[in-house]
Amino acid sequence: MWGSFDYPEVATQEALKNHRCILVDLLGAGYSDKPNDFTCTVDSHAEYLAEFVSSIGLESFILFGHSLGGAVAISLATKCRDRIDRIILSEANLDKSSEGSTSKYIAEYDMQNFLENGFKQLMHDSRQSGNEIWAAALSTWSPKAAYLISKSAAEGEEPSWRENLYALDCPKTFIFGENSLPDPDLKVLSNHKINIELVKNAGHSMAWENPQGLALAIKKGINL
Repeated sequence: MWGSFDYPEVATQEALKNHRCILVDLLGAGYSDKPNDFTCTVDSHAEYLAEFVSSIGLESFILFGHSLGGAVAISLATKCRDRIDRIILSEANLDKSSEGSTSKYIAEYDMQNFLENGFKQLMHDSRQSGNEIWAAALSTWSPKAAYLISKSAAEGEEPSWRENLYALDCPKTFIFGENSLPDPDLKVLSNHKINIELVKNAGHSMAWENPQGLALAIKKGINL
């Protein structure tokens, strides 16, 4: 969701050198604008990204998304079905947020309480737990944007992102970090004819933990 923070090292790996990579910061995060009146739902992010794709004249493109950004990628793919060459996801949100996830934790706050207290507490707790990368990434967000997209993730969509992924008529790859396993979706997604790739020596933060391995997994998805 903040491509300029997480993905420069992945995009510059040898495996991807022959591909044009466009790194996106969603509205409300990173170097993008932080409008106070934007709804920041998963679908609304996909709406302006579809307009962006049209504005730069992409007739065919490969789409990559990670975590909650993966849900945005799936929503975007459903809006650009005739342009999607293939979709590659890494540990993407396929269903509404589950208990224990950060987005579910955020969504359970009252919005005003999160803006006044919860955002700072989340930053503090992340640093205290040693998750400095997540804390640094979170610091680029508008607190309101972080809350609203988390609320959207917790509520989910109908049909679900999972159902929309299954319905896409293009090659599909789902990437797991080796340290995130076991995961029941490994078998479930395989049964739906989705190519599975693994990044060794990495968990959910695979762009930081093994950027070379992630780039290679993405390349395998491209070459399907």
